[in-house]
Amino acid sequence: MKTDGSAPRPAPFDDLDRRLIQALQTDGRAPFSRIAAVLGVSDQTIARRYTRHRGSGAFRVLGLAEPRALGEVEWMVRVQCAPDAALPVAEALARRSDTSWVSLMSGGTEIAAVCRASSSEHSDALLLQKLPRTPSVVGVTAHCLLHEFYGGPQSAVSKSGALTGEEVARLSPPPPRPLDGPVVLSDADRRLFEALGRDGRAPLAELAAVTGWSPTTVRRRLESLRSDGVLYYDVDYAQHEYGYGVMVALWLSVAPAELAATGEALAAHPEVAFAGATTGPHNLFASILCRDTGALYTYLTTRIAALPGVRTMESAPRIRHIKGPGPYLAPVTTRSRR
Repeated sequence: MKTDGSAPRPAPFDDLDRRLIQALQTDGRAPFSRIAAVLGVSDQTIARRYTRHRGSGAFRVLGLAEPRALGEVEWMVRVQCAPDAALPVAEALARRSDTSWVSLMSGGTEIAAVCRASSSEHSDALLLQKLPRTPSVVGVTAHCLLHEFYGGPQSAVSKSGALTGEEVARLSPPPPRPLDGPVVLSDADRRLFEALGRDGRAPLAELAAVTGWSPTTVRRRLESLRSDGVLYYDVDYAQHEYGYGVMVALWLSVAPAELAATGEALAAHPEVAFAGATTGPHNLFASILCRDTGALYTYLTTRIAALPGVRTMESAPRIRHIKGPGPYLAPVTTRSRR
């Protein structure tokens, strides 16, 4: 038992936990009864597992907006700071509603983040005016995300093999329908996404309260946003409990003629949680998850080394996770914690 006032560390996920996490990654709002039927256990077992792990912070389901469906532009931002300023700057970035995936990288002097702008016309204001202004920031580079090879509703969990192909098919929602143009969200829609960003499985009554709609209207709007590809669900989980000890940001410089083929090949790797083509001298970015540094070395010297057209490679390990895909959750501190 812990006596230092800190929250207990979640136990490593077992096979059923992994199956449940992949089921929720496939459909974050699937009824427990449907998940239980696919996994071959009781509804009560699924409900208990979910409640226990969500309560401990081991994982949570998030309802997120797809930037491209809204006509938004995403930027991969790297901020170089003085060592004593990196954490405050990272936390300031994390508190912004237009940032995600904020991390301290390398030796703690670099911050990596994803920033969103409503259009390319607003990018200058985002990158030059809204980033924290402090003399401790010594450099900022930003590269526009041009194409996503892997990510969004898919993650490393989707490649885990915890579920069979037939089980995934039984849980998968219909694919989104093609859109003629960007979807415009109302103020009520934005309040809906704020609530889903905190809890993707929030009850309809709770979502009705924040939007001012009836529960029936909320249910229909969720279905419409999902069908249009605007809304998707993601599972934010404790990576160490899943067996991942190392997360690395990987920047590759690839010959233009090989970029599409290399990006598609990279996206198929089990170690890749995200892959996308960007502007800049490193035109292919990926987030890599490995068991440990030995597994990372093997991955870089085999799978990455075999990719076509790769000219140069830069890698940076994540040393501290500040913010994921959902809203920023400030760390809870206690007097007895050192």
